[in-house]
Amino acid sequence: MNSPIIQLLVLAGIAVFLILRLRSVLGTREGFEKPPVPIGQQSVRKRPELEVIEGGPDRDITDHVAEGSDAAKALAAMKGVDPDFGVNDFLNGARGAYEMILMAFETGDLAPVRPFLAPDVYDAFAAVVEERERNGLQVQATFVGISDLGLQDATFDKQTGEAEVSVRFVGELTSVVRDRAGDIVEGSSTEIRRQRDVWTFARTMGSPDPNWLLVATSE
Repeated sequence: MNSPIIQLLVLAGIAVFLILRLRSVLGTREGFEKPPVPIGQQSVRKRPELEVIEGGPDRDITDHVAEGSDAAKALAAMKGVDPDFGVNDFLNGARGAYEMILMAFETGDLAPVRPFLAPDVYDAFAAVVEERERNGLQVQATFVGISDLGLQDATFDKQTGEAEVSVRFVGELTSVVRDRAGDIVEGSSTEIRRQRDVWTFARTMGSPDPNWLLVATSE
């Protein structure tokens, strides 16, 4: 066999060998690559900046008030006394309470919400309802929703365990006031009215009673 032919066969063998080696290392592409293994199934070393630092800020608090503020310290103290307390859960409850109490006041039926009102707040609401009744006025209201809600302030008395949390609301509703003859004297059944309130709720943390009382209202 001629020497050039032998050299060609040797080079061809080397080329086949290299192709097989490359395929075993790099694999083959058939259209799209195989999907990556889910993160939970990978053995990945976390980057230090992505790791959660134990003892860091409580996002349940700092999402609503400034870190290190008096309100933040008060909320943290409340959690220390009552581990079941959470700011997000409290605000969700306050949202429901606002609608329930506001509509009870508008329609003049305070009996269902009396357990959630401090005595002086109930007396103030009841006085307005009684005045409307004496004047022969009736309110027809429809609650539309809450366009804004946020934590305004928080205080905590470590000696008594008394906690107070103030929440700002922007409620939206339609309201019509009618006289004895049924004529509209105020409001509109189609125009949405925005109502701004700051309500303060209070509770003794750690007590068996889980209910918060509405103890103050302001605009």
